[in-house]
Amino acid sequence: MRIGVVTFPGSLDDSSALRAIRLAGGTPVPLFHASDDLKEVEAVVLPGGFSYGDYLRCGAISRFAPIMSSIIVAAEHGFPVLGICNGFQILCESHLLPGALTRNQGLHFVCTDQPLIIENTSTPWTSGYRKGDRLVIPIKNGEGSFQASTETLHQLESEGRVVLRYADSNPNGSKNDIAGISNARGNVVGVMPHPEQAIESLTGPSVDGLAFFTSILHSLVGR
Repeated sequence: MRIGVVTFPGSLDDSSALRAIRLAGGTPVPLFHASDDLKEVEAVVLPGGFSYGDYLRCGAISRFAPIMSSIIVAAEHGFPVLGICNGFQILCESHLLPGALTRNQGLHFVCTDQPLIIENTSTPWTSGYRKGDRLVIPIKNGEGSFQASTETLHQLESEGRVVLRYADSNPNGSKNDIAGISNARGNVVGVMPHPEQAIESLTGPSVDGLAFFTSILHSLVGR
């Protein structure tokens, strides 16, 4: 299975995402922000980092990259997309996901190994988990506070579109302890924690993030 990872100017975790895909058993395919060519990949990861230096708003400039034009059209037709940290911000700016990621509560950058709870296993990115699974995955963000209107929050909760929730403590002030959400169809998922940084016990706090990448491979095989 060919899984693409987009590199934007300022991406930091693209190489880690490519490695996670390879370790999961997929074929990682580098994609470039300035091209609209998806290179026949079957899913895409938008990695973490500080695309365009987070100017204007995080992800606001990347949203207009040529590659995003192709991803937006494909996602609207069911193409699987995972946005991690800055990728989550880009998905919100692209209106593929609702809400916005704002400055952390306390205005401090947060970098820690974060306990999390899996809430939704029906997406192609989380199908390898069980609802209620407890994970430990790193977070590292300055603008990771998920905010949305009361109406949008109610819709996300009532439709089961909260994918991941912070456990034990809320590190950034996100509404309803939300750490990740999906679109209505479930093919587009955005998460603030970094699963690609939790795939090996040697380098991460756990291997709890690996199932994000094995899940998408199994989902694609099952199509």
